[in-house]
Amino acid sequence: METSVSKPQRLMSIDALRGFDMLLIIFADKFFINLGRAADTPFTNFMATQFDHPEWYGFHIYDIIMPLFLFVVGAVIPFSLTRRLREKPDKALLYRHLLKRVLVLFILGAICQGHLLALDINKLHFYSNTLQAIAVGYLFASIAFIHLSKKGRYILFACLLVVYALLLTVTNVPGLGPSELLPDKSFALYLDHLILGRFDDGTQYSWILTGLGFTATVLSGVFAGELIRSSLAREKIALYLFVIGVISLTLGLIWGIWHPIIKKLWTSSFILFINGLCFILLAGFYWIIDVKGYRKWAFPLKVIGMNAISIYVATHVISFSKISNYVLFGFEQYTGAYYDVLTTIGGFSIMYLILWYMYKNNTFIKV
Repeated sequence: METSVSKPQRLMSIDALRGFDMLLIIFADKFFINLGRAADTPFTNFMATQFDHPEWYGFHIYDIIMPLFLFVVGAVIPFSLTRRLREKPDKALLYRHLLKRVLVLFILGAICQGHLLALDINKLHFYSNTLQAIAVGYLFASIAFIHLSKKGRYILFACLLVVYALLLTVTNVPGLGPSELLPDKSFALYLDHLILGRFDDGTQYSWILTGLGFTATVLSGVFAGELIRSSLAREKIALYLFVIGVISLTLGLIWGIWHPIIKKLWTSSFILFINGLCFILLAGFYWIIDVKGYRKWAFPLKVIGMNAISIYVATHVISFSKISNYVLFGFEQYTGAYYDVLTTIGGFSIMYLILWYMYKNNTFIKV
């Protein structure tokens, strides 16, 4: 990992959107779950439900976090790889950088959810985390950006969706018959169990075959990044991002009638649906921040977004809410059932102060 000592010139809207995504996972999920337990009202219980994944079919707010992370990674690729190719045209050096980044992301993912720090091989989950999904999607989307034309990338995106959908529906699962979009009959999950063996995470989430979907999601971010880098007027870029988002979301819902939206399998209909939401969110952030120039409100999100991977890993290793408990424990007698809500806010405050300090000192940890 590298430590940068200067702030790169970049679109604030992308950093703010990344920060918004991180805010959902490092604060909003725990806040609404704890608030639901404490208040126990229809609204708070609904919000708590929205910050957990659905059992199988459908969509909750929580489902956007991982795809949005991949999407934003893709949106940056046209900026970062174009700059690297211009400064150092040697593709061998570029591939070394890509592979190094993939390796670091896999290791960090193993630390976050793969129990690497347990130092027990029997507990190790080799492939089970968002950072590892990013690694896969980033690698293949980057290769596509380097070697394919823009039209070629569009064709690749469509092929990924179709091929993945076919593999989930026309293949056979040994001993079970035709693959179905069910947790106990899916070819994707069968492949995970077969290849990962004892290192499989044992959940209903698919990973290996779903790399096709991860790549498609990152590629959709690449398309957004290319649009932003284009010579079009910023107002038109924001409009096109929004229109593409609406079209993609609509296509995902229509395809979902026959090929259900399932986040745990990352189905092709889910990819189109969630990509639509990502495009719409980016359109909103881009229009407000970079077109209209309303930037001050987004500064806290930028602070979080500039060190997104750092805080993501830190929250999987350190319990900031427990740390806040050492400071706030005296309030428990007054807050009662809301005490966990208070320590969640306190823990997030500690995280934000650390990120703010890093930002003010121009310290940005990059993979």
